[in-house]
Amino acid sequence: MKSLKVNRKIKIPVARKKMRWGVAGCGKFTEYSILPALHEIKRNKVTAVYSSSADRAKFIANKFMIDKAFDDYEEFLKSDFDALYIGSKNSDHYQQVIKAAKAGKHILCEKPLSMTAEEAEEMVKVCEENKVWLTVNFAHRFHPIVAKAKEFLNKEMLGKIVSISCHFNADFPPDDNFRFKKKLSGGGALRDLGSHMIDLLRYFGGEITEIKGFVDNVVYNSEVDDVANGIVKFEKSGYGYCSVAFNTKRPLNRIEILGYRGSLTIENLIGKKSGSARLIINLEKEAKIAFRRRANKINYALKAIQTSFLKNEEPNVTGYDGLVNMKLIENLEKQCGRELN
Repeated sequence: MKSLKVNRKIKIPVARKKMRWGVAGCGKFTEYSILPALHEIKRNKVTAVYSSSADRAKFIANKFMIDKAFDDYEEFLKSDFDALYIGSKNSDHYQQVIKAAKAGKHILCEKPLSMTAEEAEEMVKVCEENKVWLTVNFAHRFHPIVAKAKEFLNKEMLGKIVSISCHFNADFPPDDNFRFKKKLSGGGALRDLGSHMIDLLRYFGGEITEIKGFVDNVVYNSEVDDVANGIVKFEKSGYGYCSVAFNTKRPLNRIEILGYRGSLTIENLIGKKSGSARLIINLEKEAKIAFRRRANKINYALKAIQTSFLKNEEPNVTGYDGLVNMKLIENLEKQCGRELN
């Protein structure tokens, strides 16, 4: 897989002192994670919410004391806000991002960025043409423990990377949620959990040139996969492995990085909202050391993204990252006969 060439330089003339947010999609994650985090962060105000259900939009607006609620997306975009969080079902991302970009809104979109790589490419292009920032909610990158691990890797303290493994498993029995309807989600465990793990593999290991693996149903029979395993080849180092599942009641979730001079392990982070994560460093000829940090990665992600929007600087995660992520997911699905038809 060749590295993608995308012009990501956007010059926006005016910085802001305070960010006005709109929120599209009023599901449980928006209600219990995104909006509480936005309310904790300074220098912002959520001014409008959108849901395809008028009752749901009004409920969320009343719960969080938000002035305006809409069930018409075009009218919502005319409202007075600068940045938009899109937490709608996956099949809505494409149209909502395109319309928001043309309305001049900076965009934080949930993962996966789109239903197809072709859609993602157009989304990146339209945002660039309309001089708005597009970022994806790959929140794990922003946890302080992940940042510390990245610092060790940037300093090449582990030597050349031999392998990286990321595991994200949970128990999500099929129900009426959009995630289990292929036309609305595009797929199951791979797209929902695997998108995060593939992003971490790229973040830690660099560009990926090849992906192979399996996408299947092992426990739950539904329209979408309940398990996926991928092996990737890094452009400048060794290999990566990700394992995700919707079918494990006692999951083992962790990140392990093995280098020539030592190893690094991250525990109690994946699948946790705000637990005390632990980073263990084991270097050649040195005593093993460990770092602990309790943090809510969503808060850290939203704070960093908002700061980049306010300063008109490229976010840590870009639309390009979402595009590459989508290409890798599509590639693996097609190998396994699980592509979106």
